[in-house]
Amino acid sequence: MQEHQGMTDKRDDSSIPPVQINTLLESIQNPSQQVPGSVAHFLNLLERKILSSKKINVSMCQNITEVILNYLLNTNSKTVQEESAAAVLLAIEVHSPKVVISNFWDQMNLQNLPQPALLRTLGKLILYQGMAPYIGATWSYVLPILRKAQTEEERLGLCNVINGLAINARNHILGNDDDKSMDITQEMLSFKACLTLRVLFNRWPLKIKGKVTEETLSILGNLFFLISPPKLKSQLCWLIRRLLALNKAGVKPFYIVQCLSQLLEAVAASGSGGKNLASKLDDLVVLLSSQVTWKVSNSDSLQNHKIALKSFHIMTRLFHHEMVKLFLKSMDGSDKSNVTLALKIFRDVFQEVPQNTELKNEVMQTIIHLIKEDSKTIRLPLLQFIEKLGTYNYFTLEKGDVVINHLIKLSELGSTSDEETRELSINILHLVSLPRLITLLCQPMRPMAYVPLCKIATDIALKAQALGQPPYLSSYHLKSNEYPSPQVIFVNLLLSSLRPYKLKEFGVCSLWLLYALHPINSLHPVINFKLGQVWTKEIPNMIQILEKHTEENFIQKEWEKRLLLFSSNSLLAIHDDYWLKDFIETIFKKMQSFSWLQQEREKFFLYKLIGHTLKCSDDHNFVFLRLVDILQSPQKEELERKELQQEEWIKICNTIYLIYGRIFQEIKSDMGAHADFILSLIINHYENCIIEKDKELTLNYLNSVVMLTNNLANMNLPDFQFSFKIKMVYFMMELVKQEPTVFISNPIRQKAMMIITNFRKLKPPLQVEEKKELLKVCFKYIVGLPPLEVMQKDLSPKESQATANLFRDTLQALRKMLEGLVMEMPNWVQNYLEFLDTWLNSHKDHERERALWCGVRILSFTAKKHNFNVDIEFPRLGQLVKLLAILCQDHVDNISFLASQAVYSLYCIMLHKKKLDQEKKGIWEELPNKEGVYSACVFHNDTSEIAKAFAEYFTPKQVTNLVMTAMEGLIDSRAKISLASGQLMNSAMEERGKDVLKVDEIVDGIYDRLRSQLEPATRRETLQAMCSLAGNNAHNVMTLLLKRPLPWERINMELWRVFGTRRKTTINVLQLLISILEERHPKQGFKEMSFRPVAVTCALCEMLSETTCKLALLELYPRLLLAVLNHVYWVIEQNVPQNMVVYRREDMSGTKSKAFDPVSCALEAVKIMLRAAEYYGVVSYTDQYRGWDLLSSPKYYYMGVIELTSGLVRNCDPSILHRVMREVKPLLYSVEDRQKIMARACFVQLLWHQSVAQTLGENFLSHLSKWIREPNLIMKEIGLRGISNLALHPGQVGTLASLLPVIRSFLKEEELVAVQAVKGLRNIICYADGIVTKRAFCSIANQLRPLINDERDQVRISATSALSHMLHQVYKFRPGPRTRNALYSFLVPLLISIQDNNIEVAKVCGKALTEWAIGIGWISLRQTFQNTIITDHVKILEETCKCLVSTNQSQLVGKLLFQSFGFLKSPRPFIRAAAITFIGQTVMKLNVNEIHEEDVELLLNALQELNDDPEESIQGLVSITIKKMQTASYVKTSTRSYLRPNLRVPGFGVKKRLFKNIKSKDEGKKKGISKLSKLRHWKMSLWRSSEDSIRQSEPSRINHQRFPRRILPQKYLLSTQDLDKSVHQVQKELKIS
Repeated sequence: MQEHQGMTDKRDDSSIPPVQINTLLESIQNPSQQVPGSVAHFLNLLERKILSSKKINVSMCQNITEVILNYLLNTNSKTVQEESAAAVLLAIEVHSPKVVISNFWDQMNLQNLPQPALLRTLGKLILYQGMAPYIGATWSYVLPILRKAQTEEERLGLCNVINGLAINARNHILGNDDDKSMDITQEMLSFKACLTLRVLFNRWPLKIKGKVTEETLSILGNLFFLISPPKLKSQLCWLIRRLLALNKAGVKPFYIVQCLSQLLEAVAASGSGGKNLASKLDDLVVLLSSQVTWKVSNSDSLQNHKIALKSFHIMTRLFHHEMVKLFLKSMDGSDKSNVTLALKIFRDVFQEVPQNTELKNEVMQTIIHLIKEDSKTIRLPLLQFIEKLGTYNYFTLEKGDVVINHLIKLSELGSTSDEETRELSINILHLVSLPRLITLLCQPMRPMAYVPLCKIATDIALKAQALGQPPYLSSYHLKSNEYPSPQVIFVNLLLSSLRPYKLKEFGVCSLWLLYALHPINSLHPVINFKLGQVWTKEIPNMIQILEKHTEENFIQKEWEKRLLLFSSNSLLAIHDDYWLKDFIETIFKKMQSFSWLQQEREKFFLYKLIGHTLKCSDDHNFVFLRLVDILQSPQKEELERKELQQEEWIKICNTIYLIYGRIFQEIKSDMGAHADFILSLIINHYENCIIEKDKELTLNYLNSVVMLTNNLANMNLPDFQFSFKIKMVYFMMELVKQEPTVFISNPIRQKAMMIITNFRKLKPPLQVEEKKELLKVCFKYIVGLPPLEVMQKDLSPKESQATANLFRDTLQALRKMLEGLVMEMPNWVQNYLEFLDTWLNSHKDHERERALWCGVRILSFTAKKHNFNVDIEFPRLGQLVKLLAILCQDHVDNISFLASQAVYSLYCIMLHKKKLDQEKKGIWEELPNKEGVYSACVFHNDTSEIAKAFAEYFTPKQVTNLVMTAMEGLIDSRAKISLASGQLMNSAMEERGKDVLKVDEIVDGIYDRLRSQLEPATRRETLQAMCSLAGNNAHNVMTLLLKRPLPWERINMELWRVFGTRRKTTINVLQLLISILEERHPKQGFKEMSFRPVAVTCALCEMLSETTCKLALLELYPRLLLAVLNHVYWVIEQNVPQNMVVYRREDMSGTKSKAFDPVSCALEAVKIMLRAAEYYGVVSYTDQYRGWDLLSSPKYYYMGVIELTSGLVRNCDPSILHRVMREVKPLLYSVEDRQKIMARACFVQLLWHQSVAQTLGENFLSHLSKWIREPNLIMKEIGLRGISNLALHPGQVGTLASLLPVIRSFLKEEELVAVQAVKGLRNIICYADGIVTKRAFCSIANQLRPLINDERDQVRISATSALSHMLHQVYKFRPGPRTRNALYSFLVPLLISIQDNNIEVAKVCGKALTEWAIGIGWISLRQTFQNTIITDHVKILEETCKCLVSTNQSQLVGKLLFQSFGFLKSPRPFIRAAAITFIGQTVMKLNVNEIHEEDVELLLNALQELNDDPEESIQGLVSITIKKMQTASYVKTSTRSYLRPNLRVPGFGVKKRLFKNIKSKDEGKKKGISKLSKLRHWKMSLWRSSEDSIRQSEPSRINHQRFPRRILPQKYLLSTQDLDKSVHQVQKELKIS
């Protein structure tokens, strides 16, 4: 129907004459008299006539409808003829739907039941959207006759009608026809649909299979959607019963399943299923299950299969709980086929089921039951269902191990399962988490299962590495109770590799898995690096060794040595005694569990491994203790170090302090006051006694105090205030201050800090200033010590080792004190770290390393204590992160390692803080385990990851501080620090750029630093940071950058270029720049103009020159293009001097630069934008047609826009053109003239593309009609161009033909308007059909003809070229007499114009004459035009005149000669001369004596009027022409006089009339002139002619010549002697002399 509606837009301006339609109707009414098949042809013709008519009156519609209906009633028509008749009614329906439907009702009322043909036709007609007002009435009529239908044809026809009614009504309800209104309410529509449903099931024989039953089931779906949901749900029971009965009756399952699916879909549209549907679920499941097949065999079963599954989806969505029970019930049944179907269907609809704990438990219980049965029949579908469960994390459930073990069993090598089952099992095991697989591999298992499981784990680990995910051991091994530790994995895989050829692949698989799991401890970046190097080098070599050998030629001892060497190198790379200790304990445990191995070889290997492990340690004490463990029984527990220390303390305790300690131990309550008194005595004891003693006594004193305060700290005195605590702390600080700062020789610092640590649990706590002083002292006297190597200088090895141990123990005491301070006041962590700033920023490596070590201890301890109840705030988090991030790139490896540890600990603190904050706010959300996403290794290797990790925790002020401080580091002399600062700033900008404050300062700061000589990598990061800042703060950044004076320096242009490298930034910046260009900028003149838009174009030139975000540019491409084009016009209006330079662009070599003024810069922006979008063809096209020059011209700017748009149309995808059109349309009537001109010029040229011009729902012609009537000449030209473009496309000419009179009126307008009018007429005529082309051509011939000789070159060229195309088109349709007369009228103008000096004019005239000759049939002339050079117009003229005279059509010759008389009066000398030449050539080819005297007189009079022409050259040409005519006439007359007495020449007595029907204007005036006067006049003309010849032979007497010399060929110029001879001869023959 839409096709018919669309075709009405293509109809002619005038209605089709009734005579033609009546003739066709008569032919249709007498089908018996027609040739078979001709009726269908007449019907098709009638349809086209109706569709091409703009309007058909009601009576004609009535007549046509009656004839067609009678034809359908009285003729046993075939399907094709019936379709054609229906098409005619559809066409009439477009004009008057009421007439069609009323006639249908009248015809149907004449009989009891309509014929099937009428019903089928009505079913098609009712689908038309204009039939909405008749749906209710038609349905009311159809309902009664439903009961009367008896035959199959009648019922099928009624099915078509009901289907059409239901579809049209449903579409209208859904809003497809909002502009129409039905004649029935939705409630009544629901009632009629329900009633129809009842009639169909109760009155029609639907209990048997057949076409009626199938067609009825097909249309029921649309009826279901019309019934209201409550009503439909109430009818569900009997509907489903009927469908089940039909299934039993043998109806094709497809129709039943399809109907059932539509019923369920209609019910589901209401959002709920209802009780009735729930009661029928069992029956529906049985019915639908029969259509679900395990393996689809043909297309029918595939179709039923898909529809049945769709129904299951709907039922599961509505009754997921009930459906799950049904599925589980079927899966528990004994019928394996039902189990298979249940598994298949449940797997398909599984995503519709909400996942909860109860469901998961039930499903897992059923699956485990099926696994235990282990039936081969259902094994494959069961595995497929298990695969679905794996995607929903069912393997992590409590009983998931049962499923995993079953999969492992099926995937074993050599298992009894088939290959498909084994491969599927392996694929499902890939869904198990890597930690779980590793746990399984570390447990005892069957060797046959080890290899495939090992390969699976290897694949998962390698894929995780490829995706950049952290390795398995990054965080899982911290959960020692859940997953194996790195030591356990290492030992197990080494043992598995010990027998490499077990099952052929044991060793290779184990080594590959070990390779995939490295680094073995990713929390340690340095270890990660070293261990990774070892494994990357050695593991592939070991695998290569195994692959080169076989079990027969393999040497086991050499292989064991290789494994031990590999283990030793790995442990050396780890180099961590704590790790080695756990490793040895793991070996001992493994040795005790050797029940499944041959113990002898494995135990020997493990003992050797222990030996190599101890060899890797540098700590002799550690080796000694481990050897003791080996010698002793493995079951004996190691002695507690605390007890050993206690024994040491007992040996050195002072008696007094032993008594004090005993008192603390014995008296456990009310000891606060006594303890405080004892503290005072301790201080007094030192002041009075020990102060004069040596260091040894001081140390003994401090040791006793350490033991005493330790006992005191273990007492439960939570509320007592110790008055001497603060004094004791200051006392210890004084002891530390007394120590030298250049070396360390005793543990006084260590003991003092231990005592302060013991005081942590005692009140009152230290205040802020006290803590500050304490930390300053400790840091100065410990961190500030010289490097250990310096302190060990000049010492013996023993003393050197003692100094190293002493310094290490002092650091440990400092660590414990710092941890105590953190425990005492956790919210002061930031302040503790700030006290280290001086040392962290020190230029001495050892000071930075020690300070950072302290910071790591503070942060790591804080991160491990997750039970803090106070908020740990970091008000200067940005500065802290920046400092640590920079230290991660320190040139000292250990400093960078410690810094990465500090960053990771700080990150864990922030993550835990976030979780606590959410709990306080009542947000119970399971946060993802982000600790596993980041690690110290990640932070150590990539500074940018640090900013990304902390981005969400920064406040705007903190992120600003981070950026500001990082910006200062850009100019650091150390390249790594400078680069790290740039990376940190870039990442911070990228993540949180929108929250940055002080944007102006940051932009200026970055700009200033870019002036410095930054390293290339640092410069790139800085530019990217600026890019991210601009993407998030486009307005502020752009405002600052656009204010920079023009032309910009290199840095500014470099910044703009980088803005095109990221999609987000590119889009935001482009949107802002577009908005600036779109602002209204009035015409101000050069001095007052705003340079902000000019700066925008400079920015675009740089930004888009190297853009990598093509998609971002294409997203804004149409709007950006229009904005820049509008800016071009605005700049032109300002009259900017061309020598003003606003932009410079360097060439590729960078040696030369090109300067641009504002206009050329704007045009360059357009070119660069097109190249950036990869529209190179547009640039080339515009350049080829001088579009850039036109765009820079104020007068022809709009033509430049047109040429640019033409390039878009020729080279761009239609979707781009439609987007440009959408942007252009709102600007068509803009209040700004420049915007309006640009938009309209682009608009009309877009119509050049067919898909744009044929956009549905668009009335382009209405705009164009308005524009051509505006007084502005540019608007007229633009409107005419649009009409010309519209005419190029099919279906448009019919509408445009009505504008021919209007377009003709523009032919006399200004040059460019006239040219466009000519092109519009050309396209309308050239793309029309048949009679339209000929009529249109005849109607414009009189207006087009003068333009062939117009004084304006472009008008002449356009008119002549258009004529050439029109002639080519007209000749296709066999022009009649009227058209041929119009064609003859163009010959003289073309012959006149071909003599033009303009070569372009001559060329188009040549083509036009060729087309003219082809159409007229002058074959010889056609060859002349094709083979003759265009500039040789003399030959062309001669041949044309010769051919014209040879036609013997004197009236035609006379008409053309008379037509040339008009050109003799032209004000242009060239035209007059060309006309004289034509007349002369034509007359010379005639037999002048056979022409009537009056016609000769008329010719002479016309030429003699030019004797007084102001151009002397024309006077001479006239004289020569007259002379030649008269000479030829008298010579021939004399000859006849001589022959007359002797011979009668045929035809001498008959005179031809050239101007028989043409009256000369001067006829009356010249009747009285005597023959003598004529002769005298003739003689005078000859005399003047001779005089002219003399003057022409003397060039010096001629002042000027106003037309080309080639107008007078040499053959036409007579000498003076020739003239005298001619005159004498004439006088003699007339007997006058």
